Order: sequence, then structure tokens, then C-alpha cells
Amino acid sequence: MTASIDAHVRLATHPTHPSAVQAHLTGPQAHVASTALEAAGWSAAATNVLVLARIDHEEPYWAADAAQHLTAEGITVEITPRLQEAIDEEWTWPNYPMPWCTRSEIREVSNQAQKIHDDIRNGHLLIHAHAHDGHTTVAVGTYLHQGGKTVYLHGEDHLRQIADTFDSPAEALVAFENAHAAEMRPGPAPLTDTERAATAARSVFDITTAKPEPPRPQLEAVPIYLADADDHDALLDTFLDTHGEFEKWRTWSDETTHAIHESQTLRIERVHETQARETAWTVAAYETPVSDRMWHLTASGATPAPVLQNLLNHLADGDGWDTVIGVPVGERTVTTATQPLTEAGWKHTLTGHGIRWTSPDGQAGVRFDPLTAQAPRAQPPGPSGPAPTRTGPPGPSPRPRTPRVRYWPTSPKLSPTRPAHASPSRAAAITGPASQPVRRRLRRSRPADPPAVHADHHPRTSGAT
Repeated sequence: MTASIDAHVRLATHPTHPSAVQAHLTGPQAHVASTALEAAGWSAAATNVLVLARIDHEEPYWAADAAQHLTAEGITVEITPRLQEAIDEEWTWPNYPMPWCTRSEIREVSNQAQKIHDDIRNGHLLIHAHAHDGHTTVAVGTYLHQGGKTVYLHGEDHLRQIADTFDSPAEALVAFENAHAAEMRPGPAPLTDTERAATAARSVFDITTAKPEPPRPQLEAVPIYLADADDHDALLDTFLDTHGEFEKWRTWSDETTHAIHESQTLRIERVHETQARETAWTVAAYETPVSDRMWHLTASGATPAPVLQNLLNHLADGDGWDTVIGVPVGERTVTTATQPLTEAGWKHTLTGHGIRWTSPDGQAGVRFDPLTAQAPRAQPPGPSGPAPTRTGPPGPSPRPRTPRVRYWPTSPKLSPTRPAHASPSRAAAITGPASQPVRRRLRRSRPADPPAVHADHHPRTSGAT
């Protein structure tokens, strides 16, 4: 009695080829069945998937033959109903050139042609030259195994057969050239339609011969100030989802979104679809919901998403926001604020306009103007006033997409979240991986409607849309 092998083979028709058969293997000993099928001419197409695709369209017959051998070895075999119908079907070739052959003899002829095809495909039979004799394709080749003969092939697909043999390749090539000099071409003949279809059938499940995936881009670690701007709108939505103390308000225009803290002393404005160097974010802080603005900062559309994310989260935690209005910024304040830059290796230099900190790679900078910091209202706002401090590569001509983050300690009474187009007085701008934005403790007060401020009025209420 044959010992049972713990493997299961399911034979089914091929999904794309009209006569090919596929075998799906399962079980701890599936490799035993795989080895047996490969020895019978099946091709491994994927893990535990084999395909039988021939040039004589006799796959159902040979699949049934394989099933009998596997069953005899103790392997469980399942044949789908559709494949069983193909196995039971009686058919023959129309206009077969050897009409005296029985069905079994025709199958034997085509099986010999299949072996020649497999020997060529697997590199066992080297084709030296081919030609067309006016009726069909002829070729000459040599078997590469020890003592292999040189053969003259006649016919295509299931009708190809060995018509003659030679003792040496030279002898065969001379004879072939004498017979087909005008049509003789080097190497094997182009694949026939039947051969291409069989190759395609073996490749449907093929994961080993498939084109390799394009290499994935390598992630490059860059400083936070060189990161991509990414999607600012998605960043704001995520911030609002995770910080319930901020409420989203839309203005009469869909171009702008406001995020207002429940205390109404911290307000964030996001201007959508701005250019890279235009102001896309404005943050303003107030001592009370109806007081003058204490400070505000802006960020351009090219500001890296990690910088904005860190800034928003830092603003939201509401710790250490105590900033006394009108108090000059002293040396101790500057030293404390820029300590992270110093620890990160940023170099500081004295310029005619104040103090500048430059990142080690020279691609980002921070500038502090002590004069305006000591007297923040001394410089009247307007186009003639000094430009606000900017971050980015130090130098007179920053790149077009250089991100900017600007901070003003005080300003005139303007819109709560958007500064006037004229440049107010400047104090400092700090960004990058080592930055720590200035913060003020959020003081809770009685909730009120979200404000909208004009240049010469105190805040008044407006509804949400």
C-alpha cells in the first residue's frame, strides 16, 4: 500500500490560455508534488502554483496523466469540473498533414515536437540557423549534452520534427547553406503565435520573471527647516481634530479659515491657495478678548510642514505664554530664547542690523533687531519701515521658495489674524529644529463670539458659516 503524502493538488483550466492548465498546491508536503509536476514538464509560476502550457494544445490530456501519477504516489488530486470536461472532450487537428495517423499517433508526434520546443526553450538545443523553405520553417541545431548530435529540424509548433542528423555542426551548416542559402538566417526563428501564447500563459502567475519594481526613493534625513511644505490645509484639519479647545470658523470667503481658542485670546488664520512667498498663516495673541494685540507672527506658504506642526502644537499647550506688554527684550531673554540654536551648532554674528544666527549648513538663519526690540513702537508701520525679520538662507537674495516665519511683539490695532500689508516693526524670527516659539499662558475668560477687527475698531462679533 502506497504511503499517503500530505499534499493536495487542485488542477483547473488556465484563466487566459484556451488549453493550458494550472495546478495549485497546498499542504506541508506540497514540495513533493511540485517536484513531480516539474519533472513532467510543468513550469513553476509562483509559490505553489505551476502551469502546463504546451504548443500542441494537449494540456488536458497530460494533466489527467499527471493526476494519475500523483494519485499513485499517494497525493490527493482534485480536478475541477471544467477541466474534466476538457479532458473528456474528443477532438483532432483539421487538415492534419498525416491523415493516416490515429489519434494516439498524432498525440505522440506532437509530444515529440513539444520535447524539441522544451529543449530549445531550456537551452539544451542550440539553434545555429533557420530558413523558410517555401512551405514551413526549417532549422539546424546541436544538442549541448555530452555526445549531442547536430539535427536538421523541419516544421513548426506541433509538427516540428527531426528530419536528419549530422556528426558535426560544421557538416550540418554546410549542408543547410547549400539547401537554403538565399533564405538562411542566423540563430533561431522568431516565435510563432502558439509559442508566444504558451510563454504568456506561464507568465500570468510569474513572480520570478516579472519586471523588478522601480527602486523606492531613499529617505533622506534633512533639517526640519528644509522639509517639504506638504499639505497645510490637512495639517490645520489634523490640528483642529486633536485640539478641541480651538474652534474652526469660516469667513464670508472660502479663501480663509480661522481657528480661535476658546479663551479668544489666541487666533490663527489660514489663507488657502497662496503663493510660496505669500503669507499663508497668521497667529495673533491678546491679553483679553477685547484688548490690543500683544504680538503676532506670520508664516509663508513654503514653510515646512514640520515647522508649522511644532509651532501649532507649541501654541496649543498653553504653557509659558506670560509676556508683559511694553517690556523691552533684554540680553537674558535673547540668550534664553536662542539657547537651543547654540546647542544645535548655529553660529551667531553681529551685523549692522543686529545679531544673526546661521545654521551649520548655511541654509537657514535667524535675525534679531535689538533697536526695535527695545522700542517696538518707535518705527511707524508702512512701506518705508524696515522689513520684518525673515528666516531662511542668510543673505540679500533668498531663494524664491524660501519659507518665512516672522514675529512682531506689538502692532497697531488691525485684523486679529492678518497683519496690514505695510510692514510693522520687527523683533525676532526663530524657526528650525532648535526653535522655541515665544509663548503666552492662555487665560480662560467667558466665551464670546469670534471677533472680527477693523483697523480702527475694537473686536466685534461675527457669526460662523
